[in-house]
Amino acid sequence: MMYKRIRDLREDNDLTQKQLAKVLNCSQQVYSNYELGQRDIPTDILIKLARFYNVTTDYILGISDEPKK
Repeated sequence: MMYKRIRDLREDNDLTQKQLAKVLNCSQQVYSNYELGQRDIPTDILIKLARFYNVTTDYILGISDEPKK
């Protein structure tokens, strides 16, 4: 669920994987692996994503369907 959420958030904001990887200070390949579920998303990256998109970490993790508190 969270892998689809981060892809959907990126696409909804018209960003490329490369652009988001730059924001997160990682390579495009590492970010791609996050979206594909081939690599666990570290907590610090999860927090950065939530802050960047202005959503809760629970939303990204699929615990909640409400993007904001």
